[in-house]
Amino acid sequence: MSEPFFQPQSGNDMPRFGGIATMMRLPYQPTTEGLDACFVGVPFDLGTSNRTGARFGPRQIRTESVLLRPYNMATRAAPFDSLQVADIGDVATNPYNLADSIPRIETAYDAIIANGCRPITLGGDHTIALPILRALHRKYGKVGLIHVDAHADVNDTMFGEKIAHGTPFRRATEEGLLDTSRVVQIGLRGTGYEAEDFDWCRNQGFRVVQAEACWNQSLAPLMKEVREQLAGGPVYISFDIDGIDPAYAPGTGTPEIAGLTVPQALEIIRGAHGLDIVGADLVEVSPPYDPQGTTALLGANLAYELLCVLPGVAYRT
Repeated sequence: MSEPFFQPQSGNDMPRFGGIATMMRLPYQPTTEGLDACFVGVPFDLGTSNRTGARFGPRQIRTESVLLRPYNMATRAAPFDSLQVADIGDVATNPYNLADSIPRIETAYDAIIANGCRPITLGGDHTIALPILRALHRKYGKVGLIHVDAHADVNDTMFGEKIAHGTPFRRATEEGLLDTSRVVQIGLRGTGYEAEDFDWCRNQGFRVVQAEACWNQSLAPLMKEVREQLAGGPVYISFDIDGIDPAYAPGTGTPEIAGLTVPQALEIIRGAHGLDIVGADLVEVSPPYDPQGTTALLGANLAYELLCVLPGVAYRT
């Protein structure tokens, strides 16, 4: 007989304010052996340009995730009835050295995905997307990308540095990690340094959907087009919490006004169902700037929604 699937611990077995703080109160195991998907934290914020604190994101997201239950009542997804999922803890980054942390993250993800496990990463700042993409490329080749963010994160340098939270997708493009014809960026907005800031992305073949194009409408039609564009190969989803308007997600390092709504965020993630998603991240939650925990609660829900759209998840009829 096969082993039963792990289940989140019920609030009827242990009060939600008790127990060890794993994601959704899932079992902890130190490796991805036997797992189809996992939650993993990368507590890292040495790449931030403004407000630090994202190193505390994974822990706070896990804390707020105690409110989540196993079944998605909106989509009828039942991830824990169809995938073996656990929390594998955190990647041990170097809190004193960004350059040393990047290969540490790469090495960790080489092991995490070696058996085909699909990681849902809790960040951490957006710098971590680069080493994750490097590991994914070694296993899957070039990947498509759904990137939700207020910022394009394609700066050439930041204060002279090539690797920071505003540069990962420039480096990923230069290193050939992305299938640039299958990259979509959603929610970009705010002020910039040059009028052409977002045009670099378009010149690489990215589809850029600025926030203004999302105002006051459902994003379901957009996601239908995105599914068609990104079909046929592996896809990574990178979700920066600052893609959402700071009215809903104030706990982040570089907030920008007039962003996406929470329902639109759900439409984006749910609209990715059916794609060959090989991993995803939820980054830039900075708990010190939201002591009520609202941003981390949103992050926990979005991480769960990302799990629900992974290949192999059963949907109840």
